[in-house]
Amino acid sequence: MKTFLKTVGIAGVSFALVACGSGDEDNTNTGENGGDEEETTIRISASNIPHAEILEEAAPILEEQGIILDIQVAQDYILPNMGLADGEFDANYFQHRPYLEDQMAENENFDFAEAGAIHVEPIGLYSQDYDNLNDIPDGATVMMSNSVADQGRILSLLKENGLLTLEEGVSVDATEADIVENPKNLVFDMSPDAEFLPQAYQTNEAEVVAINSNYALGADISPTEDSIAIEGEDNPYVNLIVVQSGNENDEAIQALVEVLRSADIKSFIEETYNGAVIPAE
Repeated sequence: MKTFLKTVGIAGVSFALVACGSGDEDNTNTGENGGDEEETTIRISASNIPHAEILEEAAPILEEQGIILDIQVAQDYILPNMGLADGEFDANYFQHRPYLEDQMAENENFDFAEAGAIHVEPIGLYSQDYDNLNDIPDGATVMMSNSVADQGRILSLLKENGLLTLEEGVSVDATEADIVENPKNLVFDMSPDAEFLPQAYQTNEAEVVAINSNYALGADISPTEDSIAIEGEDNPYVNLIVVQSGNENDEAIQALVEVLRSADIKSFIEETYNGAVIPAE
């Protein structure tokens, strides 16, 4: 008996479930030696860079195991979770843990689970006019994503660089209300969607712009070379393979996670992104 993902429709809604077959199903391929080999397809939604690129690198390895990746590139942070909840995708790969937790708290139909932690993307601060955070003027604007999960990271990064004092005991969960001292009278613009921040930096719309590394890389901005400050490796914002609850231990999904955490893929990440993307430990 072999395990495979099969798509089932109920009341107009499709979703992925785990089923068992004897080798007679439609998704069976005949191997070179005449034997039957079942082929599993994982439909996965992923941000373009680095997520989809990493999946493309993993795809040939998985294909050798009879697993085909159907990679759908996402342009925002909204549709991948909606598609996962609706059964359009079997998994997604774009979000870190705090964002996932926030999304599940806000959407009662998001019943998701982590299948595996893959990499960290340090968030960076960028400026067209200043090479050092200490040089930014009094009253400078710091532009950041409207994602609450990102805002605490950025405030903590400003704290680490001596520009803010936050309430004792808060760190990456900080909000603007947790600011105790703001000696440069920084102004915070928390209105843009994350995908628009590279353009805001390139058109110099604020003295400092905080950009998620995936969007920076997508705009040919180097997080390690162009940022004036960047997070370290020791942060909880690890990017995940996420599935509907109950599917996290599926054999094909766990094979995907194992390949993404393999030495070959870790080497690819390190060599391709030069510190802008860091494999999870």
